Amino acid sequence: MADVAKTKRAATAALLIDDYYELSHRILRLGNRGLPRGEFLREAFALLIEASGCDAVEFRLRDGDFCYYAEMTAGPAGNFRFGIIEGIAHEDGNVLPCAADDTPTERLCRDVMRGAFEAGHPYFTEKGTFWTGSAGETSVKASSANGKIPATPYPLDGDYKSLIVAPFAVGEEDVGLLLLKSRQKNYFGRTEAEFFEGVAQNAGVAIADRRTRWRLGERVKEMTCLYGIAEVASRPGISAAEVFREIVRLLPPAMQYPDITVGKIVIDGFVYTTEEGEDAPYKLSSEIVVNNENRGIVEVQYKEAKLDYEPGIFLREEQSLLDAIARQIGLILENRQAEEERARLQEQLRHADRLATIGQLAAGVAHELNEPLASVLSFAELLQDDASLSSQGAEDVEKILTASLHAREVVWKLLFFAREVPTIKKHVNLSDSVEEAISLLGSRFDKENIECVLALSPKTPEIVADPAQLHQIIVNLVVNAIQAMPDGGKLTVRTAADEESVFLTVADTGVGMSEEVKKNIFLPFFTTKEVGQGTGLGLPVVHGIVTAHGGSIAVESVPGRGSRFQVRIPLPSPTDVNESGDDG
Repeated sequence: MADVAKTKRAATAALLIDDYYELSHRILRLGNRGLPRGEFLREAFALLIEASGCDAVEFRLRDGDFCYYAEMTAGPAGNFRFGIIEGIAHEDGNVLPCAADDTPTERLCRDVMRGAFEAGHPYFTEKGTFWTGSAGETSVKASSANGKIPATPYPLDGDYKSLIVAPFAVGEEDVGLLLLKSRQKNYFGRTEAEFFEGVAQNAGVAIADRRTRWRLGERVKEMTCLYGIAEVASRPGISAAEVFREIVRLLPPAMQYPDITVGKIVIDGFVYTTEEGEDAPYKLSSEIVVNNENRGIVEVQYKEAKLDYEPGIFLREEQSLLDAIARQIGLILENRQAEEERARLQEQLRHADRLATIGQLAAGVAHELNEPLASVLSFAELLQDDASLSSQGAEDVEKILTASLHAREVVWKLLFFAREVPTIKKHVNLSDSVEEAISLLGSRFDKENIECVLALSPKTPEIVADPAQLHQIIVNLVVNAIQAMPDGGKLTVRTAADEESVFLTVADTGVGMSEEVKKNIFLPFFTTKEVGQGTGLGLPVVHGIVTAHGGSIAVESVPGRGSRFQVRIPLPSPTDVNESGDDG
C-alpha cells in the first residue's frame, strides 16, 4: 500500500500543473453554462472522480438561505444523492453546512470549516485542508486561539480509508466543503490535498458563477413573460378572452421547469389553461384583485415534484413573478372597465344631447300645434251641437273630434317629454298608485288573455311625486308590456323599497327585445310597432318623468323570453318642500 501511495503522489506531482489547469478550466467552464443545480453537480462530480480516481465525491454547501449536501459514488451507475441540511450556527453568526450529529466525521467537517486546527498539524495543509490515508487510525485535535473550541480527538471511522476535506468560499459569504473519499488506504497524501484544495477554490468560483448565471437566466425568463404580457395587453382590438389565453401560454416558459408546468388563469368563473384535465398536484397561485375585489387567480402547477435539488418545489422568485402577473392582469381588467365606463358615459352624453335636441324641437312643435288643435276641437264641438247636421255630417264631425283628441294626446306627450307640463308634487304611496292604475286596465287583461300578478310591498314609504305623472309611468309601462304579449302571457308588477329609494318593477313574458332595440327605446318616435299602432313616445315620456323626479330606469330583456323594467325613485329628504301645500 505504501508503494501505491508513493506511486500515486509521484504521478500527481509530475502532472500537477497541467492537470490542475485542465481540471480547473473544465469545472469553471461548467459553471459558465448556468446549469440547474442537479445537472451541474452531477457533471462536476464526474470530472472530480475522473481526475482523482477516488470512490466518492461530496459537496457540503451553504447556498443563500439553505444548506445542502450532495454525493456521487464512482462506477457505471454513478449513484447520486442530494439532501437539505439544517445547518449549525457558527459563533460569527454564519450558518455552516454541517449536521448537528456528534459523529467524528461531522465534528471534523465543522472544525475544518471553522479553521479550528492545530497549526503545523501533519494532517492539514497550510491553507487548512485536511487529509489522511488511514482514517481509522487517525486522531486529530482541534484547537482555537480564543479557547472556545476545546482540543478534541477524532477517531475517524467508516468504509473510506483515505479522505480529503477541503474548505472553499462561494462568493463573499457562502462557504462549502469538498470531500474526496477512497476505500484504499494511503490513497491520498499531502500532494493530493494541496492539489485538490486549489481545485476546490475554483469549484467555489464555478458554483458562484453557475448560481449567478442560472439566476440571471431565470430572471430573463420572468422579464420575458412580463414583457409578453405588456405586449399582449397593448394590442388594439384584442378581446379580454384572447388576452387571457395569450397570457396563460406565457406562464410555463417563465417557470424553472417549463416542461412539467401547467399554466392556469381563472377570471370571474372562466378558466383559461394550457392543459385540460385534472389539476396537477403541486400548485403556486396569486389572487387577481380588481378595485379591491377578488376576481380570480393566476396559477402554475407542476405535474411532478422537483424536490431533489431545491429546498422547495417552487422558487420564491416564482411566487413574486405570479404576484406581479396577477397585478398586471388586475390592471388590464381595471383599464378595460375604465374604457367601457368611458364609452358608456360618452354614449350617455350623446344620448342626452340627442334627447335635449329632440326635446327642444318637440316643445316648439307642440306649442305651435296646440293652438290650432284647440280651435279645431272647439269648432268640431260646436258643429256636433248643430241639430240641422245630417247623419253623415255627424259621423264626419265625430271622426274629426277623435282625430283631434288623439293629436292633442300626442302634443301633451311631447310637452311631457320636453318637461313643459307643470309638475305638482305631493306625498304619494307607490303601491296605492299601482293598484289604482291596474284597476283601470283590468278588462284589458281579460281581453288580451294576460295573467296579472301584483306583488306590492305593504310597507312602501311615501315619496314626493306628481300623482298624475306617477300614474302615467305605471300605465305606460303596463300598456307597453301588454303590447309585448300579443298571444297572452304573464305580467308581474312589484313594488319594493330600501333605505334610499322605492322601486317599481314591471316584467312580462313577451317577445323581448334585441340589444339594438334596447339601446333606442327611450328615443322619441322610435317604435317597433306598425304604422298607426304607436307614436314611440310612451317610454320616452316615462324616462322623462322618472328623470324629472331624480330617479332612474333600468331595462333587462331577452328575445323570446320577455322584458323587465325597474324604476327607481329616491325617497324624500328632510329638506324636500311640498310644492302643492296639500300635505303640510
